[in-house]
Amino acid sequence: MSLRTLNAKDATDLDKDLMSVGAFSLDQLMELAGLSVSQAGGDGLVAARHLWHYGYQPTIFYPKQSKNELYQRLSEQLKNLGVPFTDDFEGALKDTDHVVDSIFGFSFSGEVREPFAAVITAMESTKVPVTAVDAPSSWSIEDGPPSSGPGAKFNPENLISLTAPKPLVSHFKGRHFVGGRFLPPSVAEKYNLDIPEYRGVDQIVELPAGQNAKT
Repeated sequence: MSLRTLNAKDATDLDKDLMSVGAFSLDQLMELAGLSVSQAGGDGLVAARHLWHYGYQPTIFYPKQSKNELYQRLSEQLKNLGVPFTDDFEGALKDTDHVVDSIFGFSFSGEVREPFAAVITAMESTKVPVTAVDAPSSWSIEDGPPSSGPGAKFNPENLISLTAPKPLVSHFKGRHFVGGRFLPPSVAEKYNLDIPEYRGVDQIVELPAGQNAKT
C-alpha cells in the first residue's frame, strides 16, 4: 500500500475544508485525531484521556499551557480524571513505558527552544519507545530531521500520520500508521489522496515496513 503525501500548505488547507465543506468543528477533529493516536500508541491531550479510559496511566508534560478555551477544557477533563501533570520530563521518563510525542504540529518551523530542546534530546537518547504524532518533534514536514542540534538523530519507534502521510516519511525508519478514518471522499479527491482500507472499527492502519509514500 503506497499513500500520497500531504505537504504543510495542503494539510492546512485540508483542515479548513474539513471544517467548512466537511462541517467538522475543531473539537471534533481533535477528538478524532486523539482517538487515532490513542489506538496507535491539543491531539496528545485527547489521546491521554482515551488512554486513561483504556486502563493506562498517562502523565502529561505540558510546560507552556495555552490560554485557548478549547485547550483549557481538554486539560480540565484530564484533571477531573486525576491524570497527573508534571514539569519534570526526564524524571517522568524514568517511570514510563511509552512516550507520545505531540509537542509540535505539522506547521512547526524554525529553531527548537527550551524547554523543548532538552525534551527532544531526552527522547532522542531514551530506550523507552516513542510514538510521534504527524511528525517527530523538531522535524520539518517537508525535509525530515534537522541537520544538527536537537532532533538530528531522533527517529522514534512509531509514527502516526494524521489524515495522510507527510513528505518527511521518506526519512522515517520505524513503524508507520495512518489515522484518518473521517476524511470525506470529496476532500480526499480534491487533494488527490488515497483512503486506506481500515479493518473493522480501527481508526488507524499500519503501512507495510519499508513502504514509501507517493508524492
